Amino acid sequence: MKARTHWTRNHRLRCGTSLFVPAFQVSSLLKHSLAIPWSAVCHHHSFMLPSKEQQNLRTKFRLYTDPAEEGCLIAFNQIETLDRCNFNSSLPLVMIVHGWSVDGMLENWVWKMAATLKSKHKETNVMIADWLSFAHQHYPIAVQNTRYIGQEIAGFLEWLEDSIQFSRSDVHLIGYSLGAHVSGFAGSYISGTNKIGRITGLDPAGPLFEGMSPTDRLSPDDANFVDAIHTFTKQHMGLSVGIEQPVAHFDFYPNGGTFQPGCHIMHVYNHIAQYGITGITQTVKCAHERSVHLFIDSLLHDDKQSMAYWCNDIHKFDKGMCLSCRKNRCNTLGYHIRKERLQKSRRLFLKTRANMPFKVYHYQFKIHFINEIQEKQVEPTFTVSLTGTKEDVENLPITLVEGITGNKTYSFLITLDIDIGELMMIKFKWEGTAVWENLWDKVQTIIPWSKGTYRPGLIVMTFCSQSIDNVHLHPSQEKTFVRCENHPRRLKRKFR
Repeated sequence: MKARTHWTRNHRLRCGTSLFVPAFQVSSLLKHSLAIPWSAVCHHHSFMLPSKEQQNLRTKFRLYTDPAEEGCLIAFNQIETLDRCNFNSSLPLVMIVHGWSVDGMLENWVWKMAATLKSKHKETNVMIADWLSFAHQHYPIAVQNTRYIGQEIAGFLEWLEDSIQFSRSDVHLIGYSLGAHVSGFAGSYISGTNKIGRITGLDPAGPLFEGMSPTDRLSPDDANFVDAIHTFTKQHMGLSVGIEQPVAHFDFYPNGGTFQPGCHIMHVYNHIAQYGITGITQTVKCAHERSVHLFIDSLLHDDKQSMAYWCNDIHKFDKGMCLSCRKNRCNTLGYHIRKERLQKSRRLFLKTRANMPFKVYHYQFKIHFINEIQEKQVEPTFTVSLTGTKEDVENLPITLVEGITGNKTYSFLITLDIDIGELMMIKFKWEGTAVWENLWDKVQTIIPWSKGTYRPGLIVMTFCSQSIDNVHLHPSQEKTFVRCENHPRRLKRKFR
């Protein structure tokens, strides 16, 4: 558990100890791209933290009021500004904490999130913690500043508690990138035994935080409930933009967390068409900022909440083997998450679309293959067409995680953008041109299902070959499966 440091005037941020990882782990990315010698990091700033009586903080606390305004400025230790800005102490507070700044300006997503929060939850104080003067620095310096800004936010929340009896348990900090760790430090530095209500980390920054102890980054100890969304953990030269390790009670890894659909460099032209020349920047930060838009999506689309599933790793999830909500093994990504304090961080996985609404429907299929050339492993390409009670989809590509050998059951995951309803018929087509035949007579599908919005469960169905006269599947042929008649496991529902 993090040590809780009181708001003290004499505490100095230290350098060269646990705050920084060895230089060889970050040298190529940070030394060259930021053009700053490591020696400068340890001599740039030593901060004197303000006392409770001090009037000014470097962080600007802007209460969001109107899309046309930049927020009403609430000044620390000046209670009249709370009245002037119409801060309502009887309502909860959501505070947005931005990350590292390249241009010294608040990014558009900050205002979009503030506007969405206010429009969907009118009975909420929405505030922006503006620490641009300390975020618009060389990255290692901005990292060093995160502790200081965390302490300023902690001091601000203590002042609200002391002056207007506003409970810290009604506070939800939403921090993006470096802002996630700022939020964690705010939670750890606030005095007393009671904690901040909730912290959400949106792709918490990786460089200089990956592999660090819980005291030096966002961790589950920092609030009553902590959740995190990891969207850009793909490593380059030993570093990733977003932190890969779990840092919360629930850690979500959309699409495995490494990268996001629609963010490949091949989409740079689409981004330029949408954003102009700044589209190049959009391409670079696309996956990192996807965490923000996934959270906004959870606010905008109440009827399309993305469900994620507890799984050991993405490879097992890609086989469709983790689609269970029994014993609280699944949870909702974003604002409407089920808040549950766990003894150990839990990794949850899901697939998403490339654009809002991001929700997809996850289906697990199990097929038993009998390869008639037993000694040879093959890697055929299949497509599947599904007929449901609501919609039909055709020619979905199937990716098998492993090659096929004889007389074995294989499991794989299919995701759909639409809800096809109850599955009635499956058509498989072998697209490959191998020299073997494939024989099977049954296929099983496991579908995460829901009678209502908040009752996720599973339907397990077994399908049989429509024709029993010819069970072989040859290249370019299609085979149809329908619900098995008189099958003891034809329909089985499991709910939480």
